[in-house]
Amino acid sequence: MVALSDRKIEIVRTLVESAPDKIVGGLQRALAETGGDTVLASVRQIVDAETRDRLLRNAVFQPVAPLCVGDGSDKNSLVFPARTLACIWRGLKAQVPADVAAAGKASADVATAIASDRRPPDPNPAFDSLVRVTADALRSSDQRDFRAAAELCDRARPGGAEALAACLDIAPVVRRAIARLPEWVAHPTGDTNAAARLAYKDSVAIAEDAGPRFFEMLAGQLTPPWMVLRIISAVMDKPTERYLADSELGGFPERVMNAVDEELRAIGGMDLDAGPEAGRAAGRLVELITQQVFELEVCIELTRDTGWGRRIVGQKQSLANLVEARLRDADKLSTAALPLQSSGFSRPRRTGPKLESPPDAKVVGRVMTLLHFAHEIRRCANYGGFSAAHAKAMEKIGGMIDHYVDEVFDQVRTGDVEDLKIAHAYLRAAADFNGLVRDDKAAELLRRRSAAACEADSPQPLKPKAG
Repeated sequence: MVALSDRKIEIVRTLVESAPDKIVGGLQRALAETGGDTVLASVRQIVDAETRDRLLRNAVFQPVAPLCVGDGSDKNSLVFPARTLACIWRGLKAQVPADVAAAGKASADVATAIASDRRPPDPNPAFDSLVRVTADALRSSDQRDFRAAAELCDRARPGGAEALAACLDIAPVVRRAIARLPEWVAHPTGDTNAAARLAYKDSVAIAEDAGPRFFEMLAGQLTPPWMVLRIISAVMDKPTERYLADSELGGFPERVMNAVDEELRAIGGMDLDAGPEAGRAAGRLVELITQQVFELEVCIELTRDTGWGRRIVGQKQSLANLVEARLRDADKLSTAALPLQSSGFSRPRRTGPKLESPPDAKVVGRVMTLLHFAHEIRRCANYGGFSAAHAKAMEKIGGMIDHYVDEVFDQVRTGDVEDLKIAHAYLRAAADFNGLVRDDKAAELLRRRSAAACEADSPQPLKPKAG
């Protein structure tokens, strides 16, 4: 097999080096089975080398790497252009190649120790040395790559290069804190809270205004980022809303409340014709809001009648109102999707299933969207304040389905159905609804019953002709 020419190899290397991490990872997986005697073997070697290089780069810059996303222009959080990481890494390899090699050896020694069940050495001194070089170079170096990184940051936001350098100044403190984040977040105790406060003090000892950067960098390590509220609460000993709002950290809870407002608007604008995934997505937003509100209420001393407390109470009420409105829509449309005949008297009375024409696909689709939404929110209904409304709606829709299905089966048994395919279509829709209102077993049982009752070749009793 003919190998790629040197010129083509260089083109591939340039493309791989400029690709995002996600693309490089995808290429590595795609080329994993490539043999050594194929034309792609050299491409695989380039991709593998680039992957190892990026793993080292991301380890060195672990405290700031999550902040390097997109074009770095997000005004709601501290971020830098994604290309910045590549620039400062090239700058380091050009300016201090021996230090980069030492960091690579430290990282490899850790992997070797772990593989042989030995206690791994600490690579942080080698990593922190490179971080300090980077911070100084962003401020003063004329080296091409560092200058390009500084220009990228400054174009994204005024003073962006200095902000990144300031983050790198406290990166060693944040790196040590990252190792303890799981216990700080999941198992807060007096000891863990004291450790968080000590790390915060270490960061502000480096720079008086480092507090917000410290928490921004920790938030970048968390999923979801707003879990950093727990650490802020630990450091400030569950502050009152007045105290936190007046501090330099007041932007963190404000950001969460602004996100809740956006999520409420998204739920209110749910497109019923967009299908089940739209319903599930809106349901996940409901659960997300309940989690965010819980964190705000647990981490901050709130006053219900003023300030943030009043705003959060209003958000909870808006959420409950939106959910209850969607549940009412589900009830109304479910009845429309499984229609009953009405008598012609002055007070219409439903008399039985309306089976003259197939189900309205649009109405059925909307019901499925709403029922997927209702199914998705069942776990958070209690805390969200709409548990009773949810239970009542599901009970009502379930009872309507049972009544409708019984009526259809009665008509099938008595031979009052002119087209069994239409009856079967309605029963399938009812089964789909039942799976979301109750469970999959109830849905499958109804599907089997309807299939058995509505076989096209099932014998039907003859209906006497009228008159």
